[in-house]
Amino acid sequence: MSEMRFKPVTAITMGDPAGIGPEIVVGTMLAQEIHECCRPFVIGSIAIMERAAKVLGKELKYNKIQDPAEAKYEFGTVDVLETGEYDTDSIQWGQVQELAGRMAIDWIMKSIELGMAGKVDAVSTAPIHKGAIKLVGIKEPGHTEIYQHQTNSPYALTMFSCHKLRVFFVSRHMSLVDACRYATKDVVLENVINIDKELRKVGIENPYIAVAGLNPHNGDNGLFGTEEITELEPAVKAAQEMGINAVGPCPADSVFHIGKSGKYDAILSLYHDQGHIACKTLDFEKSVTLTFGLPFIRSSVDHGTAFDIAGKGIAGCVSLIESTKVVAEYAAKQHESKVE
Repeated sequence: MSEMRFKPVTAITMGDPAGIGPEIVVGTMLAQEIHECCRPFVIGSIAIMERAAKVLGKELKYNKIQDPAEAKYEFGTVDVLETGEYDTDSIQWGQVQELAGRMAIDWIMKSIELGMAGKVDAVSTAPIHKGAIKLVGIKEPGHTEIYQHQTNSPYALTMFSCHKLRVFFVSRHMSLVDACRYATKDVVLENVINIDKELRKVGIENPYIAVAGLNPHNGDNGLFGTEEITELEPAVKAAQEMGINAVGPCPADSVFHIGKSGKYDAILSLYHDQGHIACKTLDFEKSVTLTFGLPFIRSSVDHGTAFDIAGKGIAGCVSLIESTKVVAEYAAKQHESKVE
């Protein structure tokens, strides 16, 4: 990542305290490169973080804060913002627990509060457990929906960042049959419009956006599937008529290969696994999720809580480091674009 003039204030939420989140947060805060690209602090629990540091054989210094303005942002000292007092001794590694869900949600809500107040520029989130947050009454299936709902954002645009690939998604957690039906002209066009708008906010003046096809060989002129003809081509044409630099539909078996060279500024994947498989095959650990459309930019690792290895000191922190670096990079680009 190139050197940035602006170092965004970046909150790192600890995720589910019973999972690997605390361990990978420790590893991330011990990475010099994170402190070079942003001003990071942790929203979480010092007691939980200390327990994670112990299993990793690490020693940390902490600076307990109540506001990001109180942080030291010094490498070697972890600024931690706590959201209350919890019975942290009752948290068991690798178990779905109501208290763990409550803590994870409290940390998320605090990040949203700070973001809405303009006190943080970016948020990097460690993984939460869907079962645990349901125990505390959360209806949304995951981070993205929570952030969109709690910020009253008109949309939350999911983007995978993986090397030179920027992959957006028409749908996320939806059955394949429903996802295929969902990829209509209007929905695809709306996504292309939003992608164009968000990429311009990070300094890409005329984003070149490729829309992936749905059927093998783009349906081969209707021989096996007509969605390209009836939905996707009209969506791309409508976007072009609006002045958007869109192309497609492009055969899905080649568009990601072409995109990794940097030919496209973005690719619109029509459903969850179409883009996920491409990115994760290219580089699993450095495939990270960003959410655009919020009052602040948010990123996440693209793995789960890994309860099976939690507390064993073997979880890799590469993905959270990448998540934090990438969100800092885009937050800096947003800032610089506003200044210009």
